[in-house]
Formats: sequence, C-alpha cells, structure tokens
Amino acid sequence: MATVAQEKGAGIQLLTGSEVMANIVRLADVDVITAYPIRPYDTVMQYVSRFIANGEFDADYIPAESEHGQFEIVKHASACGARVFTGSSGVGWLYAMEPLAVTAGLRLPMVALVGCRALDDPGAFGTEHNDAMLVRDLGWLITFPDNAQEVVELGLLAYRVAEDPKVFLPCAIAMDGAFLTHSQATVKLPTQEQVNKFLPAYDRGDLLLHPDNPVTIAPQANEDWLMEVRRQSSEAAKRAYTVLKDAHKDFCRIFGESTNPFLDEYMTEDADVVLCGLGTLSLPVKVAIREMRKEGKKVGLVRLKWFRPFPTEELRASLSRFKAVGVVDRDYSFGSPFHGGILFNEVKAALYGSPKQPLMKGFVCGLGGREVLLENVKHMADQMFAIAKSGKADNQVEWIGVRG
Repeated sequence: MATVAQEKGAGIQLLTGSEVMANIVRLADVDVITAYPIRPYDTVMQYVSRFIANGEFDADYIPAESEHGQFEIVKHASACGARVFTGSSGVGWLYAMEPLAVTAGLRLPMVALVGCRALDDPGAFGTEHNDAMLVRDLGWLITFPDNAQEVVELGLLAYRVAEDPKVFLPCAIAMDGAFLTHSQATVKLPTQEQVNKFLPAYDRGDLLLHPDNPVTIAPQANEDWLMEVRRQSSEAAKRAYTVLKDAHKDFCRIFGESTNPFLDEYMTEDADVVLCGLGTLSLPVKVAIREMRKEGKKVGLVRLKWFRPFPTEELRASLSRFKAVGVVDRDYSFGSPFHGGILFNEVKAALYGSPKQPLMKGFVCGLGGREVLLENVKHMADQMFAIAKSGKADNQVEWIGVRG
C-alpha cells in the first residue's frame, strides 16, 4: 500500500484545477493510478507523476495501453481493496465504456476525473458535458466543480461517498476542459491531518477479493437474479444522497467551510428570474448578473454541484421561489422532449408535480468550448424576464450564439 512521504503543500497556492485534483489524490493516499494520454484530462496525470518522481507521493502508477485497459486495471485493483484514481476525456472516456458500465455494476468505488470535452466528429477539444453525462444512468455519481477551490471539496467528498459501504459506487469528477483543468486560481489546500480526519481508509469488508477470502465477482446471473442486482444498485444510488449530506456536514466541520452540499445560489434572495446550469458556466453568468443588477434587473444563478445524486428536493424548494427559470445546457440530447439539453429535461422532470412550478425555458450554449459571452447571458436573462412578464413559456429550446 502507498504511504505519503511527507506532508506538503498545505495553505494557499496558485494552481490549476488539474493540479488541485493531483494534490487531492496525494492527500487521499491513493494506492493505484492508471493513465493514458488524451487531453484535457491528462494534465492531472502529469502532476501526479511529478509528485511520485520527486518522492513526495508513493503509489503504483501504471501507464496503460488504452483507455479500456486503463479502467480495467483500476477496476480490479479496487476489488482487491486499493484506493484508485484514473480519468479520461471525450472519446477516450467512451472507449472505456465497457469497464465504465461494469465498474458500476460491480459496485466498485473508482474515482475518475473526466476532463469534459466535445465528442468527435467533428473534432473539437473544448468543453461539452456529453462525455461525462453518458454514465448518468449506469450508477455513477457525477459532480461538476465550477472552480479550482471547489475541487478540494468535491474531490474529497467523491472518495468519502463512493467508498462508503452503504454506497460502493464509482464517482466521476466532471471538470470543464481548459476552463478549469488548465486555468490557474488561488486555492487553499488542506493539511494532511485534516484529510486523515475526514477520509477513512477504504475497506471492502467481506467483499474483498483476496486468496484468504474467496468470493465470486461478475457471475452470470441472467434472468434469475439480474433484477435483484439492479434493484440493489438503485438502492445504493438512493443512499448516496443521505451519505453525501452527512459527509458534507463533516467536511464543513473539519475544514471550516459553510457551503451548501448540492446547490450554489448567487444573488437569488430577491431574484425574479434565475439561470440554472453546471460547472464553469457560473463564471460568466455571475459577472453578467452583477452588471444586470446595476440596471435594476433582479436576476440570479442556481448551480447544481452534483448531477448524481440529483438534488430533486433541494432544487424544487429553490426554483419554486422564482417567476421564471432558464436552464442552460452545455450538452445536447437529440430527439429528447422539447429537443432540449439533458439538464433541462431533468430539471423539468424534477419540478413536475411540484405545488409551485416556475415558468421554464431551455438554452443550449458553449458547445465545443465556445465562450459564453456576457451578451449571451444577458440575452438569456432578458428572455426569462419576458417570459415572466407574459406568464407563458412555449417549451421552445434556444441555441445561443449560433451562426446561420
């Protein structure tokens, strides 16, 4: 098993999102790491390998022959009781789809960084969320940090929740490519003592794959037991919600934080309309909100920190306070209801049947890493003010900033 050579790096530093995640991997004392190059996620592996080369971190670091092999290695290491870390981006993430599906089915708490990027073709290296979203129905937990500091919170919570025996599900940390993986910000890193207090050792108990504990893994269940196995995974995904809430309380107590476990609200106290989205979208939206507030426009932001477990009750309580809600997707779901994005349809489903439902409209923007400009945000907010004033929403989804 790996051991931390010495405590290092606590305090305020200038770091990218990938560098912060590499520090979380070091502080979490991960045992087995696999890497295969594809941008933009692979910068995290460069930083992890530097820690190991400099003697600051001891772990088994295995360069794989492909993404498929990469995820297979850590899957089996996790079954043997090793804390693991891996990751990928875009079509590389999809090349590993077989082990991605199997890992969730086997209830193995793999933690992976998805450096979100567009899926080919046509080729594009910029941010989209469709790669990470493809595991949303398989049993993966998915979290979307919006800045480098939040990677500390969500990275540590990923290990804590995924490895809880009541959950034992894999977790994807979906980090916007370039905007977060490569952009530097001042970040306060925790001490090793704080992390040790928050993160217990990974213990598979009776499920451990070991010669002294013979167990069967991945048996052929067929129609005799498959529904029962699926139901167990569903119950684990339900329990992840409560486990996450409890773990977040511990996080706030140990690290002196006072964040909300599921939602980030910005200038919503007196807002008439809000925009709702994921990840680094919050950065241009918050700037635009400050400018619109100077014009007397009561607009705010509600950002989801976790997509799985989906914070249904928190979102219903929050969004029901507003006259109109614009849901901004950095993804697409071709042929879906209203031809909207994935988040738009999930938010609509969560609010269906709510005693008080705001008027809603979907927007698709920022695909392929295209910048979301202040004028784009102001346009979307103005659309929502118009809907709130008219009292009608037509379910039409608008693509923002599209030529032709």
